[in-house]
Amino acid sequence: MTPSRTTTLATLLVVTTGSLWGFYWLPVRRLADLGLPGAWGTLAIVAAAALGLAPFALAGRRRLARSSPVALASTALGGVAFVLYSTGLVYGKVAIVVLLFFLTPVWSTLLARYVMGWSTPWLRLVAIAVGVVGLVCVLSADGGLPVPRGLGDWLGLASGVLWAVATTGIRARSDTGPGESAFVFALGGCLCAGVLAPLLAPWPNLADAAVLPALALAAGAGAFWWGLSMAALMWAAARLEPARVGILLMAEVLLGTASAALLAGETVGALELLGGALVLAAGVLEVWPVRDNAPAPGRTGARGNLPAEK
Repeated sequence: MTPSRTTTLATLLVVTTGSLWGFYWLPVRRLADLGLPGAWGTLAIVAAAALGLAPFALAGRRRLARSSPVALASTALGGVAFVLYSTGLVYGKVAIVVLLFFLTPVWSTLLARYVMGWSTPWLRLVAIAVGVVGLVCVLSADGGLPVPRGLGDWLGLASGVLWAVATTGIRARSDTGPGESAFVFALGGCLCAGVLAPLLAPWPNLADAAVLPALALAAGAGAFWWGLSMAALMWAAARLEPARVGILLMAEVLLGTASAALLAGETVGALELLGGALVLAAGVLEVWPVRDNAPAPGRTGARGNLPAEK
């Protein structure tokens, strides 16, 4: 395949992945309707993903054994962040939860500067300011104080913060392959969901739950979103500039908001739209190429920063 065709294919895969994640809220909420409320549906999804990725972990067991504990812990923390995000989609408005997650550039830039000691280009500082203003707009859309309103908002905000921490550690120390990294990622998600699920909702009444349809949906979502789409993203991210990957993945914000409005009847106010536009602008500024010699590479607010480049 020629370089130009490879770039085109990689670009299409990244856009497709971001677009698919814009619909991820559908299986999560459907599992709640089928009798797996709260984080129970997410637990079923990540458990299915971990089982499907286990052969890759087995094949890469030697690399796992040689891996840095910091890298493994950071990768597992990424799974924790995704579980919080996934659960937040059950309890909060899809558009708000997605936007709060995509505030990651603010947290990652602060971590890179004050924890890792990396230099901070002026454009990253602008991204922080724009992102914070966007956060205030989104959270004060109902006329109240700019603070998270419910559990879904808090989970979305926490997921973005933890994802920033995870990607910082992954970029600094990770040396594992994509298959085994993805397994550790899913395993971290399983551990988090296993703790979170009983805290948020009682054990599902399996007599009332549609067990077989729920299991089939969880297996499909785990394989499709946490397995196939991530594998495609890992392949594509290695062949594109990080800035391009980060921007293309923002299709998730647009399609997540639009699909929730069309399919779930969620409305988004003018102030929320303004805040969302500012959050997207912060993401663009964070991945915009700058002349800087710091070791902090590329994109941090995008999902593709996961097991592959990690």
